[in-house]
Amino acid sequence: MQLKIKFIIFIGLVICCSFGVTFYRTSSYQEELVVEMTTRQAKMLFHQIRLTRQWVADHNGLFLVKAPGVEESPFLAEGSIQDKEGNWLVKRNPAMVTRELSAYAANEGLGHFNVTSLKLVNPDNAPDDFERRSLMKFEEGIDEIVEIEEIDGKHRLRYMAPLSIGERCLGCHDNQGYIVGDIRGGMNVTIPMDWAFAEIRTNNRMLLNIGVTTIAIVSLMIFVMFDRLVVKRLKGLADEMDQYPENRNLSSPVPATTSDEIGTLAQHYRKLCQRLDSSQKELDASREQVFQGEKLAALGRLVAGVSHEINNPLGGMQNCIQTLRKHPDNPETVARYLGLLSQGVDRIKNTVQQLLKIGRKEPLVLQLGNVDQMIRECLELTCMGRSDILIDTHLSVQKPVLVSMESLRQVIVNLAGNAVQAMGESGGTLNVTSRMDGESLFIEVGDTGPGIAPQHLNKIFEPFFTTKGVGEGTGLGLSVSYSLVEGMGGELTANNKPEGGAIFTVAIPLGQESTLSGERS
Repeated sequence: MQLKIKFIIFIGLVICCSFGVTFYRTSSYQEELVVEMTTRQAKMLFHQIRLTRQWVADHNGLFLVKAPGVEESPFLAEGSIQDKEGNWLVKRNPAMVTRELSAYAANEGLGHFNVTSLKLVNPDNAPDDFERRSLMKFEEGIDEIVEIEEIDGKHRLRYMAPLSIGERCLGCHDNQGYIVGDIRGGMNVTIPMDWAFAEIRTNNRMLLNIGVTTIAIVSLMIFVMFDRLVVKRLKGLADEMDQYPENRNLSSPVPATTSDEIGTLAQHYRKLCQRLDSSQKELDASREQVFQGEKLAALGRLVAGVSHEINNPLGGMQNCIQTLRKHPDNPETVARYLGLLSQGVDRIKNTVQQLLKIGRKEPLVLQLGNVDQMIRECLELTCMGRSDILIDTHLSVQKPVLVSMESLRQVIVNLAGNAVQAMGESGGTLNVTSRMDGESLFIEVGDTGPGIAPQHLNKIFEPFFTTKGVGEGTGLGLSVSYSLVEGMGGELTANNKPEGGAIFTVAIPLGQESTLSGERS
């Protein structure tokens, strides 16, 4: 996942969590505020009704002209009187006034209120569950009760407070054993709250829409800014790193002059590139010096080898010439020393020919041949007269293959000869194996000699490198063999065996003439 996606997801989660907490707290606060305001409204209405009841009680009730719907109360001792004009007047006490005002309020949709008691006079004023619980708590000393009820999906606030006996109340309630100050009952005020919760839901939807829109806009802006200010600049810096050192992107979108963190990173990166360029130049200079030193060392070894291989026969030839000058008329001496001169010339010629093979290319002659038989012939020739050498062969090619047989023959002779010389006068075992692996020919030549010193492993294929004594070898055999195998498109490697001795492995691809170089060194 890309860094900018991770960043936007993280910022989005943070914003969503913050908005969620804010939304929840705002919604809860709205509900608490509405409940608090409705409770205050219920308290104010309660006190207004209580004062109205007090006024009615202070005036010994109200008397209304008796008419249909305005009937005498059966619960009052003196429920009606007749005036001088003969009109009957019916009495209304505080409880009846409260009930009739509640009916008017309910018709107007303003809620309702009623008076109730645990000691009823009028059964119509019987308490419901909420009123009964509240009345019992009033007896425990609680001043008021507020609850939110939900009935048939409609919410309403119910507020109830106790009503105490006053002196004017004893006229109706004296026979019930009350005294001034006793709690007669309580008055319940019920106010509908559906409108309030509807407003809260509307506000919540509006807040939610605003929040979602804000989160989307802020996330988009952050995404665009992060992409322009961070991602594109980092991508430009990464492209510049990929192109270094082959190509410098001079139009990189990350100028090193900016003072922010990415600009500082680009500045440090370019300083690092400068140090790398400087170090590379110093390394190239040092490498050139080492290369020149190696060339001079190789040239020295070459000159020393050539000098030794040519000076030895030249010295003998010089002696022969001096002897011939002293005895020019002696046929036997002339014939003898002319033969020695011919041998010296042949030795110098052979050395020069091997030297020329290092740098001259000759055509490879490909032919079908029996590799296993050729290896047996080379081993028989190399080990001739060495009864102390045990030849152990595992030859499994067993079919003619297309290869430069003469070049491969010279390689086997050189490797086997080196193995025999490495084992010395004490003799040993010469191990030779051949096999086919896919389209490649593998030949291994090993011995039980002392092996190759680790410090010499990377030098043994250099021309004129030898660990043999003076006059025992030219140091060209392995170099020529390496060049021959390389010319056939193969590889010649040298290693030491765990049990002792050295092993040389020849790997040559077969089956496609195009894999061969067509030339040999």
